[in-house]
Amino acid sequence: MSKPFPDNPFLTENFAPVMAECDAPDLIVSEGELPSELAGTLYRNGPNPMFPPLGNKHHWFLGEGMIHAIHVEGGRASYRNRWVRTEQYEAQREAHERLVPTGFGEAPVAGAENVKRNVANTNVVWHAGKLLALDEGNSPVAMDGDTLTTDGSWTFEGKYEGPMTAHPKFDPRTGEMHFFGYMAAGPGSPDISYQVVDRNGKLTRTDMFKAPYASMVHDFIVTDEHVIFPIFPATIDVERIMKGGPTIAWDPDAGTHIGIMARDASVDTVRWFKGDPCYVYHPMNAWTSHEGGRTRVHADVMKYSRVPLFPDADGKKAPSDLSDEQGMLVRWTFDLDGNSDTYTETQLTDLGGEFPRFDERFAGHGYRHGYYAAMNRPKEQKGSSYDTLIHIDLETGKRRAWEPGKGRYVHEPVFVPRKANAAEGDGYVVSLVYDSARNLSDFIVLDTDDISKGPVARVELPSRVPFGFHGNWRGAA
Repeated sequence: MSKPFPDNPFLTENFAPVMAECDAPDLIVSEGELPSELAGTLYRNGPNPMFPPLGNKHHWFLGEGMIHAIHVEGGRASYRNRWVRTEQYEAQREAHERLVPTGFGEAPVAGAENVKRNVANTNVVWHAGKLLALDEGNSPVAMDGDTLTTDGSWTFEGKYEGPMTAHPKFDPRTGEMHFFGYMAAGPGSPDISYQVVDRNGKLTRTDMFKAPYASMVHDFIVTDEHVIFPIFPATIDVERIMKGGPTIAWDPDAGTHIGIMARDASVDTVRWFKGDPCYVYHPMNAWTSHEGGRTRVHADVMKYSRVPLFPDADGKKAPSDLSDEQGMLVRWTFDLDGNSDTYTETQLTDLGGEFPRFDERFAGHGYRHGYYAAMNRPKEQKGSSYDTLIHIDLETGKRRAWEPGKGRYVHEPVFVPRKANAAEGDGYVVSLVYDSARNLSDFIVLDTDDISKGPVARVELPSRVPFGFHGNWRGAA
């Protein structure tokens, strides 16, 4: 019999796992109507620990992944959820207990040293007929997009078996998927791999280069002409780890290094720009411009003054609350024709947040509309999280906001165009909302004409969906 979960902030309230997998074919639309043109599936991924931690170092990032799928079509909605059945999942399910730790630097139970660690809990994307569950330390895990059955690790027909970021980028014109992996030459290595996969799932490029130092590289950015590799001082220092120090730690002395190369160039041409210590989990978008005879790269990112949720290099405990600091949306501009290795920064709004998204038909190109989640209310109760969805017009700076109300908390917003040829930003924002009073979650649809008017449809889910990380929309065929 499994032990109770401990009283850890990331194991209680809506951070706590749900222990049941279920199918609900006919959901209740309790508010408004689902738009007739909205057809597809919202997939969500996040940590959902199978068993309680082994020790007292539980980290939110290390729970086993669970996929939640809300399918919408013909004004109706259905729901399904499944754990991602990785090697780690299967070994623990067979043993009926936790074998692999959920704390950085903790050892597995005796006899489980060879269980491959793969949580597949960070993102879920659809490409070339495969649903891919991703963390950032392993190959993706392929799943059936309809049944959520796990097919197993996907290594691109055996051509790449290294780590893959949880944030691949998709070129809306070519259909290519671009991704990277950090520590690609082994634990603690500064090596970064870079891969390109065509629209049919074939690996067409794989390269390797060394970053200035080993760090946690969560995300990157791709424009129609350039690739941007950001290296922030969340360092991974083997010598520090061997002395009992933290696996990943904030080490501002290492500085920020941003590598940029042309997409059609060799990795030997990566040019490194330097900036003040900071951290970015997620960019919004980036593009390349040619004006006045100069080539510039512009990147809009959610910037923190330090890496959240990880300790200092000297072991000083990390802030454990997500509200400790919100990311601030800023624009970095890199002059590729200049002689300087620095870049400029412009703040785009005074309301911070996380999970920046946009109309991804404009990925890598100039764009106007962005969306993100914010904490806009004073912390009101235990387990509080992001409470507001934001739509920002980056041309005018105007914001519109929707707050679901006291005791209700939002997940990442995802944009869905109203139709295939709709203008940029013309469509819907879909997301999930946790209602603490009911201890259940809802699927909500906001019209981007004015998200502040509230949902055009709210669908009741049969379960709560724990606060997780990322998800994406797959349009109906």
